[in-house]
Amino acid sequence: MSYFNEKQTRLYRNLLYRALIFIGTVALIVYFLPRDGKFNYQFDIDKPWKYGQLMATFDFPIYKDDKVVKHEQDSILANFQPYYQVDNSIGQAAINKLKNDYQHHLRDILPSSDYLRHLEKKLTEVYSAGILSTDNLEQLRQDSTAAIMIIDDKLAQQRNTDKLFSVKSAYAYLMNADTVHYRRDLLRQCSLNEYLLPNLTYDQERTESARKEVLNNYSWANGIVLSGQKIIDRGEIVDQETYNILESLRKESIQRSESVGQKRLMLSGQILFVSIFMLCFMLYLDLFRKDYYLRKGSQSLLFTLIMFYCVITAIMVTNNIFNVYILPYAMLPIIIRVFLDSRTAFLTHVVTILICSICLRYPHEFILLQISAGMVAIYSLRELSQRSQLFKTALLVILTYATVYFAFELITENDLSKLNGSMYTYFIINGILLLFTYPLLFLLEKTFGFTSNVTLVELSNINNSLLRRMSETVPGTFQHSMQVANLAAEAANRIGAKSQLVRTGALYHDIGKMENPVFFTENQSGGINPHKNLSYEQSAQVVISHVTGGLKLAEKNNLPKVIKEFISTHHGRGKTKYFYISWKNEHPNEEPNDELFTYPGPNPFTKEQAILMMADSVEAASRSLPEYTEESISNLVEKIIDSQVEDGYFKECPITFKDIATVKAVFKEKLKTMYHTRISYPELKK
Repeated sequence: MSYFNEKQTRLYRNLLYRALIFIGTVALIVYFLPRDGKFNYQFDIDKPWKYGQLMATFDFPIYKDDKVVKHEQDSILANFQPYYQVDNSIGQAAINKLKNDYQHHLRDILPSSDYLRHLEKKLTEVYSAGILSTDNLEQLRQDSTAAIMIIDDKLAQQRNTDKLFSVKSAYAYLMNADTVHYRRDLLRQCSLNEYLLPNLTYDQERTESARKEVLNNYSWANGIVLSGQKIIDRGEIVDQETYNILESLRKESIQRSESVGQKRLMLSGQILFVSIFMLCFMLYLDLFRKDYYLRKGSQSLLFTLIMFYCVITAIMVTNNIFNVYILPYAMLPIIIRVFLDSRTAFLTHVVTILICSICLRYPHEFILLQISAGMVAIYSLRELSQRSQLFKTALLVILTYATVYFAFELITENDLSKLNGSMYTYFIINGILLLFTYPLLFLLEKTFGFTSNVTLVELSNINNSLLRRMSETVPGTFQHSMQVANLAAEAANRIGAKSQLVRTGALYHDIGKMENPVFFTENQSGGINPHKNLSYEQSAQVVISHVTGGLKLAEKNNLPKVIKEFISTHHGRGKTKYFYISWKNEHPNEEPNDELFTYPGPNPFTKEQAILMMADSVEAASRSLPEYTEESISNLVEKIIDSQVEDGYFKECPITFKDIATVKAVFKEKLKTMYHTRISYPELKK
């Protein structure tokens, strides 16, 4: 009963977890989807109208084109006059300061009071004209503002900007006003810049108010369409005038759909749309890839990628950021293909593209292009092991985009001169961004706990520190591991398993033997056998320790989890048969403590692990054959693998009897090649 309750609890927990993932994914995607009103027609200038007759169902204005609006508004604002406040007290204070300074020290510099009266007169002229800060005056000239409005005691009067002074130009005016009667060298000694301060201040509030009033009077429309009026019919070419009417209808439709009721309906539709596709995706996983639910890394990767592409597409469309065709959508199936499988990669790609398409104005074209590129990417990159493969895939994706889009344009266009060249630029940018898949794979490996073929190839390099140390410390074990790797990789290729994975796992499966090398026959020399001094239980424990020791060494050297699994499963829950049988033969009437002779396991739970277990046992046993004939090799392979099947080592892994038969055939074939005998050459008779 307790087992049944525990099973039910686990089932409910899994269902709750899936429900939370489903709700969370749908909620996040829908949150970012654009909810502006949609105009459900697609049209372009000089292209035929693809729909039935379109009639106006309400009155609406014909809005001017955006370029026309901008040009006309710029023309209106070119004559606009900003407002400035004048402060008369600044000029009066400057003149008073001049008089005061003259009484104290300027009379010692200036030869007569005529200079004072001259300066007073010119300062009055300058302040009457108006002094602006240098930055303000430069800005007015850059904006080509011909005149400004000056507010003096609630009265506004127009003044040309060429009559205004800056502090610098006012100083120059004072110095050069009358050089015949007044000496410049004397005026320069008077520090005239101390009496020149800006007396005009920009009135931002009044200026903005006046600007809005001018624009409010601007007419955004140049006509009106009445309810019931025909706009266009099927097959008619969309000319510039009709295009403007359709654009006006689109804008008006969007404005009218912005009511709370309309937005709620749109939100409901988006939730339903995204939910349907996410539900289909989850049903696929439940039916065909249930193991991905059990592995949190696989599950997290799939849902993260779907959410990322849907959200980034929605943000780009909503905020009009670049063009969505520069996004490397083909990166999604490549990543999933590298880490998981082709079928899941394609279905995930299709679901993502269909959800993204509801953000776009031309979804049909988008779906065609992205699905084609995704299929080519999956096909061209079935196993990523070299950087050059990614360059090839990026080039093929660019060519696919360009070819499919060109074909689509030939179908919809009747004039080659009207082809959209900018799209091909977007495709090239897309291909370049696709190259960033390579460094991204490393980040995803660390984040979600995967191991890519690129990493496996790097680990299988026998020049890396751990394998080099193994070849020096335990050369016999190293040669055994190399032979097992070749056997296992060939078998994996024949039954459709991951050959690079099993090859790398085979190279590392016995690294634990480096801790006690002489206790293993392949490393013994000179007839020395340390097991003679140990009991059978102690010998068994030493041999078994190469599994636990290997796991510790793998942890120390940061080997991936998938490689550690090969170390722990290559003997499964098997026994050290030599010592176990020897103990039973010496104690016929006693039962041994099985755990002392049993490996910690677990048994293999993947095809690759099962292949390694078979290859390891067969290769090790083949070294003890008295003679290498076709019959002896065949009998050995059959006996060892059949024994493993009977002992139930492969009950927990998805390997079939057909696969096992194929593996046997491969092992027999490879062992006969490895242990072939040369013919003896006859001697010449005298």
